[in-house]
Amino acid sequence: MSDAPRRLNLALQGGGSHGAFAWGLLDALLEDEGFEIAGITATSAGAMNAVICAEGLRTGGRAGARAALDAFWTGLSEVKTPFSPVSMTALRKAFDPLGVFQSAAFKWFDMLTSVASPYDFNPWNFNPLRDHLTDQVDFAALAADPPLKLFISATRVGSGTVRVFREGELTADMVLASACLPYLFQAVEIGGEAYWDGGYVGNPALFPLFYEDDLPDDLLICWINPLEQAEVPRDSGAILDRLNEISFNASLLAELRSIAFVQSLLADEVIASRLAGRYRSIHVHAVEADTALAGLPVASKFDTSTAFLTGLKDQGRARFQAFAAAHRADVGVRSSVDIRARYLK
Repeated sequence: MSDAPRRLNLALQGGGSHGAFAWGLLDALLEDEGFEIAGITATSAGAMNAVICAEGLRTGGRAGARAALDAFWTGLSEVKTPFSPVSMTALRKAFDPLGVFQSAAFKWFDMLTSVASPYDFNPWNFNPLRDHLTDQVDFAALAADPPLKLFISATRVGSGTVRVFREGELTADMVLASACLPYLFQAVEIGGEAYWDGGYVGNPALFPLFYEDDLPDDLLICWINPLEQAEVPRDSGAILDRLNEISFNASLLAELRSIAFVQSLLADEVIASRLAGRYRSIHVHAVEADTALAGLPVASKFDTSTAFLTGLKDQGRARFQAFAAAHRADVGVRSSVDIRARYLK
């Protein structure tokens, strides 16, 4: 293989503040000139990472993308969230270093959202991320001159199906729709249709990548939502969180099952000759955050303290660097993950 950068596509999951792990992955990938991002499919926090990265690339190349991601994530600690009791202010960090108040506040807020909808406790439909996002992204300019292909997933409330928004049409509403948790925010309406978080039906959706002829065959998944849980959750918050993790992984696992099936067909030379031009052999790679996020409570998905976010960034950087050291030569040649053994057992 030549010295040209190894092109790959990224799949970025959602996960609230845990998306800072993907910030670290992107930072290390952009720093490594041996790789090039061709397309990104993303949902929720992953969608935020995707558009911020794309805007940074558009305005300042790799260095601009890294700086934009830094500004977005470090700036989250300053975002005002009056209806969320789990944002870690300087006062809480000073008087609650062990997170006792944060945990209790989350339980109170969790009870509130179980009996009241965002149409009740947030009738003004305030979303603190809107200004933070639009301050950093010129959506009109990005749509007119995208530096890479983007696929942002949201869930149609009416039909329960996935809608994938593309780079040439992206607006702030589309990204916010992808991150719209229905127990926290009112549904985002676009073109007369209501949308919720894309994680319910595509976290993220992989299929759009397979219909783009100019995209590479390599896919790197940044896996945020834990696949395995060592202990059975026993309190209501932990049970709900595990249910969300399972449901938010389900669509991605289903698509990986389809990829594994096609791989098995193409492994047979006779069948492969008959399917030539109809199916692509996708090389799958993964960087997983399971151990990095192990033991973190559900409240941590709302923790926007700088120390917490930069800690996850550091782990994401380290995981990507370990992936690059072990599997750089695989990109463009073969999968570095056995899909059946790792995800479909």
